[in-house]
Order: sequence, then C-alpha cells, then structure tokens
Amino acid sequence: MFGSKKISPDVRRTKFTTLIARDVALVGDIEFAEGLRMDGQVKGNVTGKADTQALLVLSEHGKITGNVRGYDLIVNGTIIGDVIADHFVDLQANAHVTGNIEYLQLRMDCGATVDGKLTKRDASAPMAAPAVHAAPVALTGQAAPAALAGPPKDGKLLASAGS
Repeated sequence: MFGSKKISPDVRRTKFTTLIARDVALVGDIEFAEGLRMDGQVKGNVTGKADTQALLVLSEHGKITGNVRGYDLIVNGTIIGDVIADHFVDLQANAHVTGNIEYLQLRMDCGATVDGKLTKRDASAPMAAPAVHAAPVALTGQAAPAALAGPPKDGKLLASAGS
C-alpha cells in the first residue's frame, strides 16, 4: 500500500529474464526479449527484440545514454536519447528523459521530466525506423513573401510577412 508502486494495468505482465545490477556499467548495444530490469548504466542503444512484447523497467538508479525501443517501457531513471514504445510508456516520478518520445499510450507521474518532443503515434500505422529530422520552419498566410528576420531570439523563431 504505502511506498509500493503497482504496474499499470496497461502493461502486459512479463517475466524478467535479465537484470543489470546497480553496480554494472555496460558499453555497447543491448537487444533483449521478454523482460529486462535495469538498475545499472548503459552507454549504447537498448532495444526490445522485434515482434515481441518486450518490457524494459529502468529503476531510479538506472541510466541509459543511447536510444531506447521496446513494447512497454517503465522509466524511473535517466535516458539521454530518443525513446520509442510500440505500446506503452510509464514515466514515473524520478524519470528524466532528454530526447524525443514516441508512444501509443503514455502515463507521466508528477516529478517526471522530458526535454524533448512527445509524439503519439497512430495505432494502425506500422512503426518505421527513426529518421533524422531537420528543424521545421512553418510560415503562415502567404508563404511567398515571407522571409526569416534573423536568428532565433529567446528561443522564438521570428518571421516577417513582407512589406
């Protein structure tokens, strides 16, 4: 009851077959099937095996520096990289993600932080490999006379509509 965290009913219960302990640091990519609980550190991509309902649980002690992909992801640690969930992402209170998150379902507890873009994907659309995106520039109204007024100031893109 007190201090215990229940797994969301949206997450398929999976047997944990792999544990990366708190005192373990790995360098390189990891591919897993079934369940992976990570309390340690990984510098590399962490990917659930394709066509499985792989579950990744990243504890408050865990840190991943690299991209993460899985079916269900429960995050209470730090991820520096993009995150793609085929089904569900649960960002718990100590979760800190620096990167974009693509998800079908998302739950975010108070205290969790994301420095990136959250994108809800269409359930009927097939998952594509992550692409490199250029910074978007959107001009409204008549686009032909519009011109950029200079570099961004205070994080805002300035545009002039012409004279």
